[in-house]
Amino acid sequence: MMGALVCSVVGGLLLWAGLYDAARVRRLRRHGIRTTGRVVDNVRVQEPRSSSPSWAPVIAFADQHGYRVEFTPSMRGAGMGLPTGREVAVVYLPHNPQVARVFTRRHMTGPVLFIVAMGLLFLGLGVVIGVTG
Repeated sequence: MMGALVCSVVGGLLLWAGLYDAARVRRLRRHGIRTTGRVVDNVRVQEPRSSSPSWAPVIAFADQHGYRVEFTPSMRGAGMGLPTGREVAVVYLPHNPQVARVFTRRHMTGPVLFIVAMGLLFLGLGVVIGVTG
C-alpha cells in the first residue's frame, strides 16, 4: 500500500509540474517577446541520473531593453543539440527574460510532454500497485 501512495504522490507532483510548465508555454506563446538568439557555447553538464555527461547549448540574446541575456534550454538529449554559432528563434516574457525558450515545437512542448507523461506513468503505476497489492 505504501508503494501505491508514493507512486501516486510522485505522479501527482509531476503532473502538477507539467501543467504548470504548460501554462508557462501558453503565456510565452501569447505574451512572449520573440527575438533571435545565437548559440554562443555548448557546455558539458552532468545529469544526476546519468553516468555520462551531455552537452547543453548556451544561447544569448538581447532583451527589449538591450541587455544581454544567456540561458540554457531545459530540453536536452538526442536531437536537441544546437551547434555553436547557429541563430535560433527565442521567446521570453517581458518581465522575466531569464525564463526564455527556443521557439521551436520541440523545445516548447518537449519538456511539458515528458513531465506529463512521467506523471501519468507514476499515477498509473500507483493504481496498478493499489489494485494488485
